[in-house]
Amino acid sequence: MTAAKRSKSKNNLDLLRWYGEMGVEESTGEACVDRFSPAREPRDGDEKAVDAGVAGRKSPSPAPLFAVEEKGDDTSARIESCRTIAELVGILSAFDACPLKKTATNLVFCDGTPTARVMIVGEAPGRDEDLQGKPFVGRSGKLLDRMLGAIGLSRHDEDPAKSVFISNCIFWRPPGNRKPSEAETLMCLPFLERGIELVDPDILVALGATAAQRLLGTTKGIMRSRGQWSTYKTPHGKTIAAIASLHPAYLLRQPAHKRLAWQDFLKIREALDKTPKIDKISGESLS
Repeated sequence: MTAAKRSKSKNNLDLLRWYGEMGVEESTGEACVDRFSPAREPRDGDEKAVDAGVAGRKSPSPAPLFAVEEKGDDTSARIESCRTIAELVGILSAFDACPLKKTATNLVFCDGTPTARVMIVGEAPGRDEDLQGKPFVGRSGKLLDRMLGAIGLSRHDEDPAKSVFISNCIFWRPPGNRKPSEAETLMCLPFLERGIELVDPDILVALGATAAQRLLGTTKGIMRSRGQWSTYKTPHGKTIAAIASLHPAYLLRQPAHKRLAWQDFLKIREALDKTPKIDKISGESLS
């Protein structure tokens, strides 16, 4: 084998390894297709099904989102019947309607204390989270843990006054860590909503634009919505104090903005100090 062929072979292996790390698991054809060309005649090697009628063809209507009652599916009723996070995880583990489950390694639903006063919701699991089955365990998770520790909170503390409960808008890793689609977040939303009701936090923290827009109903970008108190209303009508902040993954790319997230977390600490601690079982004040 010549040096040029050896170099080409090594480059191909490196490319395949990179594809694997990014979540690419299959190819769609042996030949490249110019999908930006407005119209052209099929060439040898093109897939006929792809090229036939490309010019002037209208896009198909989008598929319905999450219809849990179709075909006798009682998923909605089973979600509603959950009384613990463990029960909710059990139903979610058997839920096969989300396409992301087919390409993910593990379900990544939650971590922390289910009785915590603070619940944090991020966007979607990444590679480390997918491998371990827990949210925020990679580099961004380590940064989040340091941020929480700076205001006296931890996912590992069993005391509800000092702990947090962590989840995401999406519970399976999107291939290549791409941004979740609206259809995917809506598909997971009923599980997240029930999780919020079961935890019943005093404060709900949305990290990043996806979580803020899905939970808080805002259309603003995260830089405009962060640091502002609002309310989240559960499906059964209870209101929870809510605040949006910057996602730790963004802060790793833009470390100068850590000061903004620190301001948000100081507001969370201040709100916790002002709000009476209530025993969720007895209903009595702990302060």
